[in-house]
Amino acid sequence: MTFQLILNLLIGVIWMFLSESYSFASFIVGFVIGAALLFLLNRFIPDSYYFKHVRAILYLIFLFIRELLLANIEVLKWVYKPKLDFQPGILALPIDVKKNWEITLLANLITLTPGTLSVDVSRDQRYIYIHALDLPDVNETIVSIKESFEKAIREVTR
Repeated sequence: MTFQLILNLLIGVIWMFLSESYSFASFIVGFVIGAALLFLLNRFIPDSYYFKHVRAILYLIFLFIRELLLANIEVLKWVYKPKLDFQPGILALPIDVKKNWEITLLANLITLTPGTLSVDVSRDQRYIYIHALDLPDVNETIVSIKESFEKAIREVTR
């Protein structure tokens, strides 16, 4: 991945010099040409195409923004209900991510989403304990988190 990124940046700089236009726009045009060339010649390069990771990162960002907006709307509904009928609870989320920064990222994404809070990570780093403002079905919540945030984090890192 690093080799491809460096090569792509180098192609952008070379394009800038060949076109004799030393502007940021010229560099971007060269960078896009380099990305297209790397995509076309990807089968000759042993690493996977690095834009795959960029796409996964963008997907994770948009997923978080979507979940953030939906959770804010849900919390807003709870605040304006005349009768508070939610079921708070704590659950143990079994996690498949292994690296410390992956666990930290998952815990932070859960905490930053309104209505949920990462309380603790187990000593063996196999569970994250989460407090949820409304927890009607524990298994549904676990599957939801694993299929959204955890899956997106694994796509970024692997």
